[in-house]
Amino acid sequence: MAGILAIANQKGGVGKTTTVHALGTALAVRGHRVLLVDLDPQACLTYSLGLDPEGRGTSLHDVLAGRTPAERVAVRVGGVTVLPASIELAATEVGLLNRTGREYALARALEPLRGSFDVALLDCPPSLGILTINGLTAADAVAVPLQCETLSHRGVGQLLETIADVRAFTQPDLEVLGVLATMFDGRTRHGREVVADVRERYGLDVIGPPIPRSVRFAESPAAARSIIEHAPTSPGAIAYREIAQRVAVRLGLEPAVAAVPDIRTA
Repeated sequence: MAGILAIANQKGGVGKTTTVHALGTALAVRGHRVLLVDLDPQACLTYSLGLDPEGRGTSLHDVLAGRTPAERVAVRVGGVTVLPASIELAATEVGLLNRTGREYALARALEPLRGSFDVALLDCPPSLGILTINGLTAADAVAVPLQCETLSHRGVGQLLETIADVRAFTQPDLEVLGVLATMFDGRTRHGREVVADVRERYGLDVIGPPIPRSVRFAESPAAARSIIEHAPTSPGAIAYREIAQRVAVRLGLEPAVAAVPDIRTA
């Protein structure tokens, strides 16, 4: 596996799951073997891919509990493979607290899969608990979806402190790729001011173009498709395809000269 990218922000509703689904699909369209990992007990990514979180016999919970190998839980859905979540992940978080080396449970679980995928995207839960720590410890890099509204960046500093702790104790090579500006409203100055403030305050890069707010994102999970598949010519899909190209370059999956696929064939 060339790269493991955690998508993390302890604030809910900022587009983490949407980003993992869209970015994973866009990378698969580019020809990469993609693994998606749903670390959130709410299982929104699992549901968005058309799987029933409650009706599955096994999930990531069984993997992290050491009962089932990850390759037996992984499910192929469309052009990507997913390690699905279930509500039982809430119990996993409690169980891991008493285990030695608990921060490395996900990293160990993913190790046998490294030869089967080019990239893994981790959908971290909206908290800074042990599941998010597992995601950051397993990852090579992290990207932070940031809703373009004033209150959305209040937790960024706390997340960066957690990342600093992870670097100090469990994953010294963890790289912060930057911010993904989500739910952007180009009709106002407000979104641009929020992104500029995060740049100035925390020194973070913005990865690719802002991702515009659109009802297409709300429609996609009901159709069990990402925005790339549901509305391929929409501004949101175009933005995520460009972000996918930049992420692929940053993770070493592609050379810097790689082009974004034409929207008519994506």
